[in-house]
Amino acid sequence: MEHAGEYRIEDLARAAGIPVRTLRYYQERRLLPPPRREGRVGWYSPAHLDRLRMITGLLERGYRLDGIEELLAAAGEGREVTELLGVAFAAGDPWAEQKPVEMSLEEAAGLFGEQLTPEVLAEAVELGYVRIEGGRFVHSSARLLDATVELVRSGVPLSAVVAMSWELEAAFDRMAFSFVRLVRAHLTDRSPEELAATVERLRPVARAVADEHFGRAMDRRIREEIDRRS
Repeated sequence: MEHAGEYRIEDLARAAGIPVRTLRYYQERRLLPPPRREGRVGWYSPAHLDRLRMITGLLERGYRLDGIEELLAAAGEGREVTELLGVAFAAGDPWAEQKPVEMSLEEAAGLFGEQLTPEVLAEAVELGYVRIEGGRFVHSSARLLDATVELVRSGVPLSAVVAMSWELEAAFDRMAFSFVRLVRAHLTDRSPEELAATVERLRPVARAVADEHFGRAMDRRIREEIDRRS
């Protein structure tokens, strides 16, 4: 039973909705801090329950235990769940609209012709856009694949599109880092539920800011290009 706001291991496992053996396994992997000992009995706090619910939530979102373990180790011990994980715990659904597209290698070659060289394909795999599974071509995003096809049909070489993708990945990673840093600096004192709701509410705001800044940058570049050609 609960004891001054604490739990025995069986009660903690029941509250978290996991078997006791799973809880012990998390302890062995140091995903869960040790309990407070009172003789031979270990007492777990509400913070332990928060940690277990966080682990379950991250597993449901596709995280592996190895990744969760690395995240916790990097963040350090003795800090609140929201502080440890920041937006990772509150992110909810993925921000990228990833709808994978699977086809044969012959079908992929039909889209890009001779431009789909082994070198270009290897680069796309390294970027994380493409996987080759059992001789099948799997692109991680239907939207990106459609955009790539349209650019190539418009006359932009596939190799140039892939090269540009490296620059875009770096640029948008810096933008995402700035947003996460902003949230971490000002919002992580909130409860997990409040943080999750806030991040979800800010999702369209972040997209609008990114879109507006990209539009402004494109306007500047296009004007410069027109002036250069005049």
